[in-house]
Amino acid sequence: MRLIPAIDIIDGKCVRLSKGDYSTKKVYNENPLEVAKEFEAYGIQYLHLVDLDGAKSKHIVNHKVLESIASKTNLQIDFGGGLKSNEDLHIAFESGATQITGGSIAVKDQETFLGWLSTYGAEKIILGADANNEKVAVSGWQEESDLQLIPFVQQYQAEGIAYVICTDISKDGMLQGPSFQLYTKMLAQTKKGLNLIASGGISTFDELPKLAEIGCEGTIIGKAIYEGKISLKQLEHYILANG
Repeated sequence: MRLIPAIDIIDGKCVRLSKGDYSTKKVYNENPLEVAKEFEAYGIQYLHLVDLDGAKSKHIVNHKVLESIASKTNLQIDFGGGLKSNEDLHIAFESGATQITGGSIAVKDQETFLGWLSTYGAEKIILGADANNEKVAVSGWQEESDLQLIPFVQQYQAEGIAYVICTDISKDGMLQGPSFQLYTKMLAQTKKGLNLIASGGISTFDELPKLAEIGCEGTIIGKAIYEGKISLKQLEHYILANG
């Protein structure tokens, strides 16, 4: 299972929110590149980079941060937050993203999202399926849709989506453990071969092998790293042991 630390950006700084609520913002580092370099020093190869300003303003904002990390590290970066147009996508890939994540757009403008999938291919486009009570949430989690999570993922699988990041919003930033039941259910009810990336709620190192056992292809780890609940040394040992 791939370990994918997260860096969330507001005003060019590395921050974390709880349950997507901007009023809970906590700044952890003024320099996201510094954080990314530290991850890389511990053998981490992947990064989940979220443009929270972009999510709010509905277009890419922090592409300079992406460019800086992509050009000064070897991390493979999946980038998301406010990507709404073909131009946004072009900027993200030009700035060094390996993959992009589309969430709200996959709900609100399916045609554009499917266009990206056909232009860039399933290896480059991740479906961001964020949910509250198994209902898909959009617009930086400010809105809940009427869409049921699992049928939504099944529909996109039928269109060729191979990678899905699923965040259970009720768990995000709460350090109370991930949604094991939800991920087990998703993997049981979707087509074989789905690369499911778990996100939200990771609080202890012991949860990682459990997610791998369920069948998650990757897991995104955020606040647990920044709050010292999981050390980069532990992640390094996991990578070496499972490499």
